[in-house]
Parts: sequence; structure tokens; C-alpha cells
Amino acid sequence: MPPVLELRGITKQFPGVLANDNVNLTLERGEIHALLGENGAGKTTLMNILYGLYKPTKGEIFINDKKIEITGPTDAIRQGIGMVHQHFMLVPVLTVTENVMLGEESIRNGLLDRKKVADRISEISKQYGLLVDPHAYVKDLPVGIQQRVEIIKVLYRHANILILDEPTAVLTPQEVEELFSIIKSLVAQGVSLIFITHKLKEVLAVADRITVIRRGKTVGTTTPAKATSKSLAEMMVGRAVELVVHKTEAKPQEPILSVTDLYVKNDRDAMAVRGVSFEVKAGEVLGVAGVQGNGQTELVEALTGMRRVESGGITIAGQPAANLSPRKITEMGVAHVPEDRQRDGLVLSFPIKDNMMLNTYYNTFAKGAVIDEEKVARVSQEWVEAFDVRTPSIDAAASTLSGGNQQKVIVAREFSRPTKLLIAAQPTRGLDVGSIEYIHSRIIEKRDVGNAVLVVSTELDEIRALSDRIAVMYEGRIVDILPANRVTKEQLGLLMAGSRPEHLGEETTETDVEAVL
Repeated sequence: MPPVLELRGITKQFPGVLANDNVNLTLERGEIHALLGENGAGKTTLMNILYGLYKPTKGEIFINDKKIEITGPTDAIRQGIGMVHQHFMLVPVLTVTENVMLGEESIRNGLLDRKKVADRISEISKQYGLLVDPHAYVKDLPVGIQQRVEIIKVLYRHANILILDEPTAVLTPQEVEELFSIIKSLVAQGVSLIFITHKLKEVLAVADRITVIRRGKTVGTTTPAKATSKSLAEMMVGRAVELVVHKTEAKPQEPILSVTDLYVKNDRDAMAVRGVSFEVKAGEVLGVAGVQGNGQTELVEALTGMRRVESGGITIAGQPAANLSPRKITEMGVAHVPEDRQRDGLVLSFPIKDNMMLNTYYNTFAKGAVIDEEKVARVSQEWVEAFDVRTPSIDAAASTLSGGNQQKVIVAREFSRPTKLLIAAQPTRGLDVGSIEYIHSRIIEKRDVGNAVLVVSTELDEIRALSDRIAVMYEGRIVDILPANRVTKEQLGLLMAGSRPEHLGEETTETDVEAVL
């Protein structure tokens, strides 16, 4: 039986960039085929060609051994191809039903037949275990449920070839497990699936076959039975990669960040942070662990001047900092890697070089009232090279970069200036194994030169690998702060769920915690 999908010799040339170079890929019926590679390796470009968003410079596409032409997403959908993008394509102010029917409206007596579509959504939800309320507004849904809406959108259009682009990049560990159950249910019912990712553990857990792309070229195809995290990492990066964070024992000094009895509201005017107190000392990493939605986002936004503090105190290097502007916080020596890079970290329409100077343009990069364009170009180019941002030019818009390379722009900007305090929320979200290795080493480097470091992450492996102490948040409160070497992953999981495990605080024998790969 021929493969359900075959890509032959796909090449895509952009000005100054060869994104895909003679790539071949086959997808068997009922298969989960993982497409693995670094940020900017060409994975998403290849799938955008398959979905009709780009036209290949050369190459051929076959479905069920029949050559087809795909000139746009409408052609792809007609061929049974659906794609769930890394950054969701949903309208927040519309309901699930309205989002699903966009572009394929059901009409009855001249009016939108929302009931018919809602009933079909309920059928799809039950069939594949997606469990989504058709009448809910997208803006009120957690990220994991929004992703289910995206999957329902393509199934509603009768897709039997499904492309998931970095589907776990913004999900909690629990949501990842739920997604994998959904994926297995889809495949069991005849859907063939291409899974684009950079996370090695997930590939080994869920894929039937794995194709690795590096710098636009196919490196090879293997199976989980024949591969390991280390072998896949080397295929991706082209060199041996350290899968653990190496660090010496912390030498904490004076407190840099002090938080006292802090209360902060969320967007729905409910108290999201409730009576939180902690401090972060120079020369240490405090990790904040917790399931997404337990107040971590609001905490970081309050600390960085992006959200109002209702009551309580924040001091940075002994100076009051509650309800100061983000600029004032930055001027106090604070670096911030935000949770949502596109909303809070970049101006996507601006060139890379302008994004590099967003928070220091008026002093570091200015001559009086005039921007020093020569310095901007020189320094930006240095940072692009130092942080391996894959781009043809510093003049390219930030929107043209892959998600991981957008993250590198932010990290380059925030890590490359003198600071006292680094606040990093989901610092490696969307990054490949080589970039994770690099960012983790730079975080520890910041610690070792005397910065206080606050890392917020839903990835327990990352929290345990980086932290000297770990604070666990649950329902807006810190339930405990423990030395990282005295809590296991399982104990952390229980604390994150609001339970207090037995033997908590005893030194663990677990060492060499792997980074989140």
C-alpha cells in the first residue's frame, strides 16, 4: 500500500535563505511521524508548503500515490490536510462554535445555523475525547483547551492528515499527557499525523518514526526503538549535546528581590496572588513551580511593572518597586524574559535590530535625542551571532523568525546588559535542544556573576535542573520553599496539586537532572 503522503525533493528558497533543501518525507496511514529539528531548521516551512501557505521552489507532493498541486490552504483542506499552528489561529471574542465554522459557515433560512455546528462539535468531542464546550468563548479557555478547539476545526473539515506544529510548546505537563491521549485516539480512528517538535522525550514517547532536519536538509529517519535522547540531539545539532545542567554549589549573598505579603488581581478582577512572601538572593536561582494558572503569570507581571499590586511590598536591591513602570523596573537593573514573547517581548513588525534595543534605545543606543543607528546595527549583529539567531539579516522583521528564534532575540537583549536581577518566565519555551543547553548555561552564568535569578516554569525538569531553591505555587499561594536537592519530581508534583507528600525535605539522591528536552 502506498504512503498516504509523500514529499519528494521539496526545496524552498527565500531571499538570502535556503529554508528547505531537497527534503523527502513519507507518512504512512495511521502513523505518527515526528519531524524534529533545531529552531529555524525548516520544519515549519516544509509543513507550510504542504498546507499551501508557501509555494515550493521545486519538488512534488503525492497523496495516495497521486501527484497533487496545492496552491493554498483551501486546496490542502480539500485534500484532507489540516494544520494546527504553534500560535493559534483563533478569534478570542468568538465562541468555540463560531471559530470552528469560520470560513465554512452553515446557513439555515438565511441565518447562521450555530446549533447544527455545535452539535457536530459535540460529536467530534465525544468521538476523539476532546471535551470542549461549543458555547464557551475562546478568551475564557485555558491554552490546552484552545488547542483542542484548533484540532476540532480541522476534524470538522474532515482532515485525515493532521499537522501539529510544536503542539506542546505552551502546555502544562498535565495538558501534554491529555494531548498525547487525544493523538493516540486520532490515530486509532484512521488519522495520520505529522508531529513537529524539538522535545526529544516527547518524540521518543509518542512517535512511530522520526525524521530529523538540520539547516534545511534531511539528516535521517529513525524509530524510537533505535534512538536515544543523546543520538537524536546529536542528529539535530550536528555535535554532542550536554543533556544536563552543570553548576557548582550556589553562594548566595544579600537579598536582591524581596516580596512581602503580596496580593495581585487577575484580568477577571479575582485575587490571583494571595499573600505571597519570598526573597531571592544575589548568587542564587529561585525556581517557581506550579501548574499554569496558579498565579505565576500575575506574580511575574507585578514584579516587572506590568500589573498593579493591590497590597504588599516589593523591593529590588533595597528600593521600593511596587507599582513602578516597566521602564523604572528596567532601570533598577532588572532583566525580564516574558512568558508570552509575541505579546510582551517583541514588536513583531519591527526589524530584529530595533527589537534588540527596545528597553534601552533612549540611553545605551542614543546620542542625545537621536538613535545611533551605526551602534544599533553593530551591537545587534554581535548579539545575533552570539546567541545564534537564525536570520538572513538584522533588518528582517521579528515576525519572520521561528518562535524559537524570536525567543533568542529576547534572551540576547535581556542577557547582554548589566543587571542585578533576572526574571525569566518560561525561558526555553519553544527552543531546541542546543538552544536550551545554551540558555541554561547563560542563566547559571548570570547567577555565578552575582545576579539574583527568578525562574518560572511549568517544566519540572527545567525547574529542578536550574534551581538552588524551589517555591511551589498553588491557588495563588506559595505552599513551600525547599532546597532543590531535597525534593523529588514526584514530591513537586504533589505539592503543585495542593497535597503535602511524606518525607518532604529529606535530601534526595537524584542528581544530574536532565534539562527539559
